Amino acid sequence: MVYEVAESMDRMKLTTEEEEIITIFDEGRTEALESCQLSLIGKFLTCKSFNKMAAKNTIRRAWGLDESLQISEVGPNLFQFKFQSEFEMDRVLRGGPWSFDN
Repeated sequence: MVYEVAESMDRMKLTTEEEEIITIFDEGRTEALESCQLSLIGKFLTCKSFNKMAAKNTIRRAWGLDESLQISEVGPNLFQFKFQSEFEMDRVLRGGPWSFDN
């Protein structure tokens, strides 16, 4: 199962909307990069609506993290996960792919 999910993720391509270029000006570049240094971006691969608060709480429990994990919605079904340490981020990244409610 994990192999099939990983294989299908390898075949994923960005849509035209997702290819949007985000300009970061030099004056805020360092701060912007530092604020994303311990971040992962995740997308819920579903067309169905879901309870975002329940998803966030479930992810925190599954990853063994508390409120120190900051989760921000940055687009449709697209979330930024900000970690407190590189160890936590690497552990989550290496433990995936992750699923929520099938």
